[in-house]
Amino acid sequence: MPFDFRRFDIYRKVPKDLTQPTYTGAIISVCCCLFILFLFLSELTGFITTEVVNELYVDDPDKDSGGKIDVSLNISLPNLHCELVGLDIQDEMGRHEVGHIDNSMKIPLNNGAGCRFEGQFSINKVPGNFHVSTHSATAQPQNPDMTHVIHKLSFGDTLQVQNVHGAFNALGGADRLTSNPLASHDYILKIVPTVYEDKSGKQRYSYQYTVANKEYVAYSHTGRIIPAIWFRYDLSPITVKYTERRQPLYRFITTICAIIGGTFTVAGILDSCIFTASEAWKKIQLGKMH
Repeated sequence: MPFDFRRFDIYRKVPKDLTQPTYTGAIISVCCCLFILFLFLSELTGFITTEVVNELYVDDPDKDSGGKIDVSLNISLPNLHCELVGLDIQDEMGRHEVGHIDNSMKIPLNNGAGCRFEGQFSINKVPGNFHVSTHSATAQPQNPDMTHVIHKLSFGDTLQVQNVHGAFNALGGADRLTSNPLASHDYILKIVPTVYEDKSGKQRYSYQYTVANKEYVAYSHTGRIIPAIWFRYDLSPITVKYTERRQPLYRFITTICAIIGGTFTVAGILDSCIFTASEAWKKIQLGKMH
């Protein structure tokens, strides 16, 4: 007797003339196909979409920065002349720079009565401060008006990613135009290192920050102290990392197979139960007629 390879077929076929279609089976089949289509499209959308996951760890992510952080500051002082506006930088490593001018620009406002200061500079990765003041002016004004609007204050690279909503420019839009003109402003910043890694493995380094602020008029034994706008910062040891991920192909295929197999199995059980119950009911009815 010749060997019949068809013995290994675990999907034996039933002749068509031995099957019986039913309206219930047709309804269940249509609903089953629609349900599978819905789940398939949902899984396909998840497979195509890039997921951004985040994690926290303790480390300095940007070790190649030389211990520096780039800062971008854009601030308007509508009631202070540009020749009086300056940027001073101090930190715990001994840096004390008055009247920083590199990569900075002053734009007159209100016919020269005000000033918009835009600057890019770097700070050391140690606690310190930078402040906008009149300390670098040749002659100190009697009553400098420090009312201001902060358009931008950011650290590190600019991250413009749709799925990441962080406090990268927490002070952007801060309006202090109605505050006391002679008051100093203290902004206490807690800077949090942030890493964004795309699907190709390329990393970008930025910094988020939280802020608390206070407004006060300072005095000493010689009288009122000249006001300034202080940005006092400290670095958090915690780093936030965002990573782009896409669902692996094998997981997508496995999920689709599970959806199709599971749905057909459950639908088959449901159809069998309904058909069995229907046949049993018919037999009961026929028994009553006899």
